[in-house]
Amino acid sequence: MNQMVEQNRYSLQEAFALREKPLKEIEAVQLISLKKHIRRAGTTAFYREAFDAIGLDEAELSSISDLTQLPFTTREDLDRFPEKFGVSDQKSIVDVALTSGTTGNAVMVPYTANDLQRLAFNEAVAFHSVGVRARDRVLLTVTLDRCFIAGLAYYSGVTMLGAAAIRNGPGQPARQWQIIETLRPRVVVGVPTFLYELACWGNEHGIDVSQSSIETIVTIGEPARRPGNILTPLGQNLHKLWGANLYSSYGATEFETAFGECSAQAGGHVHPELMLVEIVDDQGRVLPDGEQGEVVVTPLGVEGFPLLRLRTGDVARLDSTPCTCGWNTKRLGPVEGRLAQRLKYKGTTLYPETIFNVLQDDLRISGAYVEVRQSADGSDDITVVVGSDDSSLDVQFMVEQLQARLRVKPVIRVDSVAGVKAAMFADGSRKAKKFFDFRNEE
Repeated sequence: MNQMVEQNRYSLQEAFALREKPLKEIEAVQLISLKKHIRRAGTTAFYREAFDAIGLDEAELSSISDLTQLPFTTREDLDRFPEKFGVSDQKSIVDVALTSGTTGNAVMVPYTANDLQRLAFNEAVAFHSVGVRARDRVLLTVTLDRCFIAGLAYYSGVTMLGAAAIRNGPGQPARQWQIIETLRPRVVVGVPTFLYELACWGNEHGIDVSQSSIETIVTIGEPARRPGNILTPLGQNLHKLWGANLYSSYGATEFETAFGECSAQAGGHVHPELMLVEIVDDQGRVLPDGEQGEVVVTPLGVEGFPLLRLRTGDVARLDSTPCTCGWNTKRLGPVEGRLAQRLKYKGTTLYPETIFNVLQDDLRISGAYVEVRQSADGSDDITVVVGSDDSSLDVQFMVEQLQARLRVKPVIRVDSVAGVKAAMFADGSRKAKKFFDFRNEE
């Protein structure tokens, strides 16, 4: 019976009503879910050992702030002890996903039937918040194969709303435009760089992209906004080329939940039935709203792969003020970088993403990655490799732009677009690798 989906476990009507309640009432509901989730996590070997070590009794938790009594879970834990995570009842598992493996070995994440329903609910709420309704057609330019969970999540969310999903997958711009012109979807979901290339291909082949049926863009996999919820240069180009509203999203296979922007475009809403979110400093102390720190996620209600206080390694800020859309749930700001990619360069701390945001202003560049090595004095030597087939690209001007805006002056090397893309996808990953760390190899 464990394989049976609990009918009406997640109600969209109840979800919308909950989001309009005061934050204290929302947290009271979350506390009940947290205690259930702790009991579920305690059935796994990893958390059973962790709870025994600290003498945890979930019944003693009196508020969401007591979450700090629980231990952190790190990606290193998942890599070192994969056999200690996940439920022992394998009969309940109906789907298996793999993480992208861009920052380590791929992690197997099992899903129960209820987990898949939870996944669909997450995306249904997110799509609804940007105006997707049952009458709409949604073009999915993401893959549903290769154990990739996001594509399945978007498909399930669209269909839960009663809208029509067009599963066209990535690549093949000619086919994408044939689908757009024939089926006239109003919404498209995809990686920002691909949607930019798709728009450029359309304009180059006589298609008036801004007059297509696409009115709404949902971006995945890459940042489309920077601090302050401002569109990145790439995001601005997407908005201009398509003449469409852009909404960014952020999630990870491990925590089986995603943050999606609403109509206010003021951060990704935290779905209260599905997760708790903290921002912590390097010592693990919870930071107040608005301060930059590491994102820590506790995904509530997960059955197959329950996690507690997962340190994501991503850096962002949290906002608990009421949203102008009418929801009172917390919102996560744009991801500003990864802790593992934090660079120290001549007294300045920065993340590769800030470099990429500057480079996006130059349309002659198509793809870029960062190489970092350790210099003799222990600081980081940074080389930025950019892809361009345009001979007019001025390297010195790029260096001056980076120095003016970021106070850094890294070495810049130009390679062909094909060469850069080959390096970024050399390991066969479905995600581009944009950071190469050689500091511990020399």
